[in-house]
Amino acid sequence: MPPDQKEKQAPDPESIRRFQANLNDEIDGIAIYRLLAEAEPDDERRSIFEQLAAVEERHAAVWRDKLREAGVQPRERGPSLRVRGIGFLARRFGVRSILSIVRGMEAGAYSMYMAQDEAAQAIAPDEREHSRTLGRLQRPEIQPVEAIAARETWHRTGGGGTLRASIFGVSDGLVSNTALIMGFAGAQAEGQFVLLAGVAGLLAGSFSMASGEYVSMRAQRELFERQIQLERDELETMPEEEERELVLIYRAKGLPKEEAESMAARLMQNPEVALDTLVREELGLDPSALGSPWGASIGSFLAFAVGALVPVIPFFFGADASAPFVVAAAALSAVALFAVGASLSLFTGRGALLSGVRQLGLGAAAAALTFGIGSIIGVSTDV
Repeated sequence: MPPDQKEKQAPDPESIRRFQANLNDEIDGIAIYRLLAEAEPDDERRSIFEQLAAVEERHAAVWRDKLREAGVQPRERGPSLRVRGIGFLARRFGVRSILSIVRGMEAGAYSMYMAQDEAAQAIAPDEREHSRTLGRLQRPEIQPVEAIAARETWHRTGGGGTLRASIFGVSDGLVSNTALIMGFAGAQAEGQFVLLAGVAGLLAGSFSMASGEYVSMRAQRELFERQIQLERDELETMPEEEERELVLIYRAKGLPKEEAESMAARLMQNPEVALDTLVREELGLDPSALGSPWGASIGSFLAFAVGALVPVIPFFFGADASAPFVVAAAALSAVALFAVGASLSLFTGRGALLSGVRQLGLGAAAAALTFGIGSIIGVSTDV
């Protein structure tokens, strides 16, 4: 029998499964870009998302045809839960807030298609270009003066971040444990119970702060590392494009075209230096200062513990809930609250006296409220 009359070999089940999985991914891609278009207020950017959705629709048609050629009816479905979540975040926090997530998905789609057959590899360049388009949309267009201000803001935030976080941690521990102890004191609980409540509040709050800070910092670091890896992948797969990006960066800084091209060419001779430059200029990140989750966790634990310890100190010298010990705890807390508030003025730019009095007033209000509630509960329960 001539070769052209031979029966075509039917795709194997694994290929059919892959075609359907690719179709599902493209359905999600269509939904994502439509959701972003709906949430985007800028007409030009909305048009870009609509164009990206149209490209994904063409990709989906390819996989539907592949399934039909294999004698299988494509299974249609709606967008996944993850896509719906991304749409919600885009509407709630703005489109730019989730572009890095979508960009990562497109980068993953490019790698996935490149590992498949010719049909998938023909689609892969579109996914790569989508990732680059999203990267450009991530970077707001700002004027030189605004760019300088943005860099200065980043510098101030990075330089004082640890100190500021420590002061806020102390403030949290101080206010929460002072209020807790005053609540027990208002209920006229015995001294040992007040001490136990203070120590328990110190430990529970410190561990809660530490775990929350670890998770938050770990997620932030992983996001930054993912963005850096995307830049690394683009530098390896599209060096010419990245060199043009460097030229544009230096021309935007005011360098003549020839000088910008020369500088970009020199940087590209050392991929690590080029990556470092792209990460700093495009993403606004310092690769050497992404933050340590363990350091942030331990710092938060210690900061909260220091603040929470202050109102407990008098009760270590006598497990007595009589007025002198309660007054001593309140006095120590008041001094500490004022000091913390005055320290916060370093970051707010307001006067130390005003910040100190404000912090003292807020802490006193919380302590008075819990003392009153504790008194009511103590009377009603005959503690």
